[in-house]
Amino acid sequence: MTVTAEELKDLKADKVVDARGTSCPGPILAAKKGIVDVKVGEIMAVLATDSGTKKDLPAWSNKMGHEFLGVIDEQGYFKLFVKKMK
Repeated sequence: MTVTAEELKDLKADKVVDARGTSCPGPILAAKKGIVDVKVGEIMAVLATDSGTKKDLPAWSNKMGHEFLGVIDEQGYFKLFVKKMK
């Protein structure tokens, strides 16, 4: 499923994990902890300031069997979306 930037902006995350101000592996560790509270089919948003997260989170999502929906650049941080698949 490919989600456009416009659709991402309107996406309401079921859980938001704020990992801003942490560098690798902080955002991934925060995502690992956060995904536990998300039901299958729900969406988690990860807020991060570390640009490495833009490639680390999709890789982690893929490895864990979740769907990476995309990233939007907010002012001063990134908002990444993951859909829990299992």
